[in-house]
Amino acid sequence: MRNVARVDAALRLRSAQGRWVLLATVLGSSMAMLDSTVVNVALPTIGDDLDADVGGLQWVVNGYTLALASLILLGGALGDRWGRRRVFVIGVVWFAVASLLCGVAPNVETLIAARVLQGVGGALLTPGSLALISASFDTEDRGAAIGAWSGLGGVATAIGPLLGGWLIEAVSWRAIFLLNIPLAAVVVWVCGRHVPESRDPEAPEHFDLLGVALTAGGLAALTYGLIESSTWLSVVGLVVLLLFVVQERRSPNPLVPLGLFRDRVFSGANVVTFVVYGALGAVFFLLVVQLQVVAGYSPLAAGAATLPITILMLLFSPAAGRLGTRIGPRVPMTVGPLVGAAGLLLMLRVGPDASYLADVAPGVVVFGIGLTILVSPLTTAVLAAAPDHLAGTASGVNNAVARTAQLLAVAALPPLVGIVGGALSDPDLFDAGFDQAMLVCAAMMVAGGAIAWATIRTRPRTHDIPIEQQAGCDVSAPRPYPATSSHGRPS
Repeated sequence: MRNVARVDAALRLRSAQGRWVLLATVLGSSMAMLDSTVVNVALPTIGDDLDADVGGLQWVVNGYTLALASLILLGGALGDRWGRRRVFVIGVVWFAVASLLCGVAPNVETLIAARVLQGVGGALLTPGSLALISASFDTEDRGAAIGAWSGLGGVATAIGPLLGGWLIEAVSWRAIFLLNIPLAAVVVWVCGRHVPESRDPEAPEHFDLLGVALTAGGLAALTYGLIESSTWLSVVGLVVLLLFVVQERRSPNPLVPLGLFRDRVFSGANVVTFVVYGALGAVFFLLVVQLQVVAGYSPLAAGAATLPITILMLLFSPAAGRLGTRIGPRVPMTVGPLVGAAGLLLMLRVGPDASYLADVAPGVVVFGIGLTILVSPLTTAVLAAAPDHLAGTASGVNNAVARTAQLLAVAALPPLVGIVGGALSDPDLFDAGFDQAMLVCAAMMVAGGAIAWATIRTRPRTHDIPIEQQAGCDVSAPRPYPATSSHGRPS
């Protein structure tokens, strides 16, 4: 792959090459975004077609999230060291091949394995999309490029469940994976002709591979233990994760610099992230299944049901970011989860033959308002609590925390509320479990608000963070900070 432009060429957004770079990064990141949302819509259909129980479907979701959460920090480090374009393209190709394996999977075990491989590809391409924008564009255009990336990514996220629902009904659930192949081909072609290569000259030569192995092994054991209700496996997972903490204290190039957690606000914001995004992951896993199994919605209707959340965040996250900058993140981070909890209580109305306008929309809209109030100020709090030179690392850690929370919530909550085994074929059983799950998630949101009030200072520290770098539309995890490398140094 030839290098068509130097890093110091300082691309302008309105130039032809600048638009090509934006296209490649938007399409690449959108593949990962879409598969994190569309697959949930397809779960009941996948269960019927592959004769999978609830545990199998949990792994269809968690196999991807496990690999992504374990490797996303390593993916950013590899891009800084070996070339962001190179690692981004490898991730895109890897993701496409794994998507092909998902699309032809003959059974749920093969699908789970392919989803794990997808997560590896996602961990390689996700950090690279914003890193390429930061390294390629002129300083004056970088904020606008990031804003365009965020907005277009939000549109893709909004369209995803609709497109996925339509493909499931009109073609097959397999089409939602096979669609990634032509998208990946376009991204690779554009990168080969128009995207400049970039590296971080100060990136460490050696990676914390033992830390990566401990993270992946610990999370895998803990996730399996929670899904299968195995106490000893859960304990093994926790012990391995404790060994990861010991390793990070000793490593000369840690994946997670533990010194960041000495700051009370940084620690508090990440605890809030863990609690709130855990609830978020469980809600999105269960709601679209509840709509299909219990309320009788089609995949397309179930996919469209959550659209107001994305639209609200797409339209109003910048305003929420400005509010958080003006008054400080403490109040929005307290109020947002409480409003979100009210939305989850309204979702208790979602049952057999639920009307969308009367029973589904009120909870979805109120929950979306709560997330809109919360997400941008949360990102601001995380970044403001870290030194400027570690902003990229701080955001990467926050993203990993969010992914891990979703992973563990999807593993732990269904068995806790009795959604196990053949619950997909028993609407009454699933409905009862769903109601309990929404109560648990509402309690988690309230806890998140209380933690924010207790730990977040009234105003962020003095250095300003541009609004374009605060706001995001992907509700699966906070946006990574775009203006630095994965190790926090300027790109």
